[in-house]
Amino acid sequence: MGCSRFLALAAMIYQRSTGPTYEYKGYLEQGGEEHKYELIRTHETTGGANVTMPYFEGADYQATLNYKRYQTQDEITSVDFALNADKEYVAQLPVQPAAGKMEYYITGTVDGKAFEIPAAGEDRIVLRYKDPVPDLILIPHVIMMIIVIIFGIRAGLSAIFEPGTMRRWTVVAFGAMTLGGMILGPLVQKSAFGEYWTGFPFGGDFTDNKMLIMWVSWALALAVIGFKPKKNENISRAAVVTAAVVMTVVYLIPHSLGGSTLDYEQVDKGIDPKEAITTGAEEE
Repeated sequence: MGCSRFLALAAMIYQRSTGPTYEYKGYLEQGGEEHKYELIRTHETTGGANVTMPYFEGADYQATLNYKRYQTQDEITSVDFALNADKEYVAQLPVQPAAGKMEYYITGTVDGKAFEIPAAGEDRIVLRYKDPVPDLILIPHVIMMIIVIIFGIRAGLSAIFEPGTMRRWTVVAFGAMTLGGMILGPLVQKSAFGEYWTGFPFGGDFTDNKMLIMWVSWALALAVIGFKPKKNENISRAAVVTAAVVMTVVYLIPHSLGGSTLDYEQVDKGIDPKEAITTGAEEE
């Protein structure tokens, strides 16, 4: 069980840290010291997103937030960072409707040395807005998806080393996937972006499609193994291992890729923002 927990934790950390909503992190140097910054890439539609930079006591320091709406020909808007009561430099992006995205970068100087984040020539940071998701939906969803990865890996290891228990863990993984992924997942999507399902066959949302692939894999595995041991368990063991491998590979795909995106061209034509949301496949 310890091995499955370790592998599950590693997969979840990898997915979280490589996803497009994970903070953009780096360091600014001042006075021979490195000061860490974490720039947000997701925010709720309850207000504008505060972008925060570290404050250098006594330094000759100036920073400017430069932004525009994502995938538009808008002119760049520039706003200077200001020191708040918590001794942080803060500038705010304007609030957008759900699935609206802002691309931004930061320029400035520290003791006469210019900096740009991200560096010139690199892709700009993209922040996506989402509507608030109730904790009664989000927390159980997250818990169920953690259970899926833990017990899914456990089922795969059991199929290899201890086939007598693989059915138990397969049932747990499939049940958690059904509840957390196929029931609570669409409720999270609906709360955040206004649609229950934007994956196949209705759209190209990678998150929904990943969920579907994992669910089908565990459903097929459960259909193959049944609830009673067979005389020859080789096919059953192979089915469970395959489902576990598919799940692990899917978890290695960063979360929220190809997700819901507001089409500003449609919005500018007067289309209701709720009707102007596209997904990954439609953006290509």
